[in-house]
Amino acid sequence: MSINAKHLATFILGAAAGVAAHKYLQTEEGEKLLEDLKTKATDLKAEAEGVVDKAPEYFEELKTKGTETLKANFPDAEGFLKDLFSKISGNKGTTDTAVETPTPAA
Repeated sequence: MSINAKHLATFILGAAAGVAAHKYLQTEEGEKLLEDLKTKATDLKAEAEGVVDKAPEYFEELKTKGTETLKANFPDAEGFLKDLFSKISGNKGTTDTAVETPTPAA
């Protein structure tokens, strides 16, 4: 892979930006900016940990309310879904379990 002028210019600009950022962060304003960023990062981490802790409760509540809403608005949905899943899994269903046996012709 050959290095052309574009690649060299990009490298030089990136290095210059890095040096400028380092110089800025050494000033009083830069140190204040870093402290603010650290504080915000700590707050976001604590918030994320809180959300992770609450997730199981949230999904359980969502499941319960979703089930109640589905049963209230679509009372026959449970039977429909059971029939659908039994057809997909290859079973005939739980309502029709009787099997007819052929009788020999005399």
